[in-house]
Amino acid sequence: MVSRPASASQPGRNLRQMAVDTLREAITTGQFPPGSHLGEVQVSEQLGISRGTLREALRELQQEGLVSYGERGRVTVRSINEKDIINTFTVRAALEALAGETLASSYYREEHCAKLRKAVDAMARAERVSLEAQIEADLAFHELLVELTDNDALVRSWKLLEGAIRMCIMYRGLERALSNMSAGRHLEIVTAIESGDPVKTQQVISEHMAATGQALLFGTVRTRPRIDLGEAGR
Repeated sequence: MVSRPASASQPGRNLRQMAVDTLREAITTGQFPPGSHLGEVQVSEQLGISRGTLREALRELQQEGLVSYGERGRVTVRSINEKDIINTFTVRAALEALAGETLASSYYREEHCAKLRKAVDAMARAERVSLEAQIEADLAFHELLVELTDNDALVRSWKLLEGAIRMCIMYRGLERALSNMSAGRHLEIVTAIESGDPVKTQQVISEHMAATGQALLFGTVRTRPRIDLGEAGR
């Protein structure tokens, strides 16, 4: 059962946004697995919100690619297939490569890299905790990478993709994703940014995304030939 979002105790928060956040978490953590029917009456009662507010929240989740509408407005949690992984990581690679290029060219490069190194340290600590902690630390690093660009459009685009990224990881298996979530692999990205070479940084990030996508598709980067996400999606 999905938890009811707080409302009266948090007057500054919008009920629709709280519903979006609650449902997104429920979907990406497996409380609502792929194919689950999100019945309007049942879910609105569980969340303690009106059906109209729920409809608005579900439309936003549809834009994020987390739910789909079928006949007679039936809403279900989307299933993840190989094409979804390819498309998601192709777009993610483009966004993060742009972020890396921006940071490598930035006057504040050293300051940005200091923050990224702290995020890498957090990843190293998470490796000693749990798989879930590693996932969260990994996503925190990549979110920071994008946020440091101070490019609102880029940040919004990445956040719109975050739910799909989480679903790809969750429903293809956490272990598959871990091969590219080590602190060491991400230190390579920071080192590339520190070099001040935008082209090199783009290449390092693009290769990292391709390897992660391949691990999710095939289980390990060592069992199949390296793929180009863009080529595979054509």
